[in-house]
Amino acid sequence: MTDLGQIQPDRQVSVRDVFGIDSDMTVPAFSERDDHVPEMDPVYRFNPDVTLAILAGFTRNRRVMVQGLHGTGKSTHLEQVAARLKWPCVRVNLDGHISRMDLVGKDAIVLRDGLQVTEFQEGIVPWALQRPVALIFDEYDAGRPDVMFVIQRILERDGKFTLLDQNRVIRPHPCFRLFATSNTVGLGNLSGMYHGTQVLNQAQIDRWNIVATLNYLPADEEVAIVLARVPGKDNDHGRGLIRSMVAVAELTRKGYATGDISLLMSPRTVITWAENCEIFRNPSLAFRLSFLNKCDESERPVVAEYYQRCFGEELDESWMKEAGRH
Repeated sequence: MTDLGQIQPDRQVSVRDVFGIDSDMTVPAFSERDDHVPEMDPVYRFNPDVTLAILAGFTRNRRVMVQGLHGTGKSTHLEQVAARLKWPCVRVNLDGHISRMDLVGKDAIVLRDGLQVTEFQEGIVPWALQRPVALIFDEYDAGRPDVMFVIQRILERDGKFTLLDQNRVIRPHPCFRLFATSNTVGLGNLSGMYHGTQVLNQAQIDRWNIVATLNYLPADEEVAIVLARVPGKDNDHGRGLIRSMVAVAELTRKGYATGDISLLMSPRTVITWAENCEIFRNPSLAFRLSFLNKCDESERPVVAEYYQRCFGEELDESWMKEAGRH
């Protein structure tokens, strides 16, 4: 396999041709695919503004954070851009188990010529810094404070990274890129929807050059995405069914915004609902198993009303009719 540290972008691609966005921008890309390049999803739909922000990160070495509600496809958006550029990409989820040693590295006992010796093993940050890799920090606003200060060192465009234990300074590879995704923008979450997120150091937030917001797509585009994921529904009846599903999802989002319910339906959940319809052959049962059972019991009548408004039938009655057939 080709040494990842030796490859370089060797061509320029047109944003208009590759991403279908009306822009004259060209972006560096690789001709050869490495094992770290994400798999390309040919039916993925790009948000133009967010795509241009991400491409600015690849082209101009800007630090880009993509912020938005869950299920909007933030991480997937980054990966699909990288896939089309054939740019090696590594994702790190900053959950509570990621430690400073995971990022920086640690001493480990290894066998050398039959003898046990102590050897420093690089963490993901020094490894990625020395290679043409797009490093993505997922759930950036959930990172522990000690972990976040490690990341702060590399947020400067030409930020060098010092390995104190090794007395070594690592200079970033010219094609190293840094991205992050977050549900909040480091200001915390008062609603409790994203339990575990942190209020981040504002000096660190200030170091992100570009912050793009990825919102839910218009209904027609969301319908098209669901149909692309569940092609068995791509017929007259199926398209009408998916439109009703997306309409329910939009009502849950409006209900969440007004405080009527505490859980909203993301595009990911709509896709899951459509997939479960293929399994159970019943939209009502699939809806209960995909979303309704996740809701607080006191809010389920409100969600059931959303279903009734979009499908023209009572959720409980349809459930009872289906149960009676079995």
